[in-house]
Amino acid sequence: MRAVVIRTFGEPEGLEVVDLPVPVPAPGQVLIETEAIGVGGVDAVIRRATVAGYGFREGHLLGSEVAGRVTAVGEGVDASWTGRRVWAFTGLSGGYAEHAVAAVGDVLALPDGLTGADAVTLGNSGVVAHFALDRARFAPGETVLVRGAAGSIGIAAVQLAARGGAGAVAVTTSSAQRGARLRDLGATHVLDRSGEGGGPDAPSGFDVVLDVVGGPQLPRFLDRLNPNGRFVAVGIVDGQAPADFGTRLTAAFRKSLSYATFSADTVPGSDQRAVRSSQFSDAARGDLRTVVHEVLPLEQAARAHRRMDAGEVFGRVVLTP
Repeated sequence: MRAVVIRTFGEPEGLEVVDLPVPVPAPGQVLIETEAIGVGGVDAVIRRATVAGYGFREGHLLGSEVAGRVTAVGEGVDASWTGRRVWAFTGLSGGYAEHAVAAVGDVLALPDGLTGADAVTLGNSGVVAHFALDRARFAPGETVLVRGAAGSIGIAAVQLAARGGAGAVAVTTSSAQRGARLRDLGATHVLDRSGEGGGPDAPSGFDVVLDVVGGPQLPRFLDRLNPNGRFVAVGIVDGQAPADFGTRLTAAFRKSLSYATFSADTVPGSDQRAVRSSQFSDAARGDLRTVVHEVLPLEQAARAHRRMDAGEVFGRVVLTP
């Protein structure tokens, strides 16, 4: 089968299309012939070696979520999965390929009316957005800032915060055009990447900040928290925060601020499946919108990564075999 691996960490040109054996599902796994492959921010972070300390090596097969049809099952898996269209989480490896394996507990049948591209755009991102808002103890009437709202996590978070009755949903983004699209999805105020702007009625502070970006500018957004405000980091697409960013929290000691990181790895699988199933049904009905920026062939994975690196993607890029 064709697959895309990291031949050299760093730039997108380090991605290479190779031929690999079709994997054989182990006990408890299914084999999926992929029809859609999600290209996520975590893939770019791994490719750049931003998280090299986690043990990734050259030859790593990228990709964490796919949609397609089950073609074989491993020992102990109900044979009725064979032939079903599914979404699947493959971990931090294995998705950029014509065939992928996943644990049956990380597989969800797709409802009628939901495309594979929509599934891999919402599958992980919607769950992260949902539980990040839950981790932030978001309540109706509160003001929310989504930093880095143009990606699939941010787009889901904007919609969920708006549906949850937020008093205001502000976003940071890079252009007025993107801002207009985010307003159409539920944002009430559009800020620039530094957090400025939004008009005279824009909140000066926020009860909740969801941050997909991280990087050196993170501390200035801690400063935007209201008393008892909660900051939840769900990504580091711009790199690690400054090592001393905690001094901003202690300097504002009397505001009782909170900072947390969030990974869906800490959410029980049963809880993830329940939320994902509900969101897939909402998306199939049109009640929750997905934004597919572009669909590219698998061989153009490097092009997809170049577009992410350049900040050109609104929503998610999807690969097809």
